[in-house]
Amino acid sequence: MKYFYLGIILSIIGVLISLFIVGINNASLITGVIGVVFIGLSMLFSGSMVSGDQMRANFSTESKEDRRERLVSTKRLALIGLPNIIVSLLFYWLYN
Repeated sequence: MKYFYLGIILSIIGVLISLFIVGINNASLITGVIGVVFIGLSMLFSGSMVSGDQMRANFSTESKEDRRERLVSTKRLALIGLPNIIVSLLFYWLYN
């Protein structure tokens, strides 16, 4: 849950930066970029961006501990990115 709260804090910081620097109309852009970066990192760490052959090779050579750590880091990055995507969609809906 602390990673979800970290995502909320990052989205608040993104909104405050857009409010003071570029205007509230760009809040969806700043929080959206933060969210997309963390969701993209989550996809990269999950190993879903490789071919099927490479995925099978990775699965067969990694240990259960490595797989567990990979999935935990994937979930953490997704939990950081999710609030930013939600805030971005809300600001886009409200101001555009």
